[in-house]
Amino acid sequence: MTKIYVLIGKSGSGKDSFFEELIADKDLNLKSIVGYTTRPKRVHESEGVEYHFTDEAGLNKLRNEDMIIEERCYHTVHGDWYYFTAKDEKILENIEQNINYIYIGTVESFVKMKEYYGSDIVIPLYIEVEDGERLARALKRERKQDAPKYAEMCRRFLADCEDFSEENLEKAGISKKYENMDFEKCLAEIKEDIMDNVD
Repeated sequence: MTKIYVLIGKSGSGKDSFFEELIADKDLNLKSIVGYTTRPKRVHESEGVEYHFTDEAGLNKLRNEDMIIEERCYHTVHGDWYYFTAKDEKILENIEQNINYIYIGTVESFVKMKEYYGSDIVIPLYIEVEDGERLARALKRERKQDAPKYAEMCRRFLADCEDFSEENLEKAGISKKYENMDFEKCLAEIKEDIMDNVD
């Protein structure tokens, strides 16, 4: 049966790096589910790879067509930025085909996808990093941007403390955590768990 692995973690935890490694691993043969956002593209991001970049009109069109599984709005210092997941009928059509997917999400998006596709299909991969290390990584990434948004980086860092609280993780049914202090070791553990789920 199909599995959808949702990479979850605070900003700067390494989700994008794990995603790139996991999607490139031919043994895992994972297909990507690409989310949507109305925020501006970062340097080195590409349409349809990290996200589908749209505007509020595009979001409203999908809402009106009842194609949204979940959406979140972040009130940033640069205005409201929406992130959302759209329905993909191909996944439902291929449930019995053992085609496995990977998606970068949040606790909230994981819960909504679990409600939509089923808890036997949607599996969390929660990445955890010590806060000081995470902040250093986020700052390093932000410095590479053409127009760094440090205030937004700080807002996200503080918001993550609430969004990823132990209480919220427990409510979502997320108990396993992958410690990303050694990237290769953490990656190997995730790959092993994915391979253990292959039918």
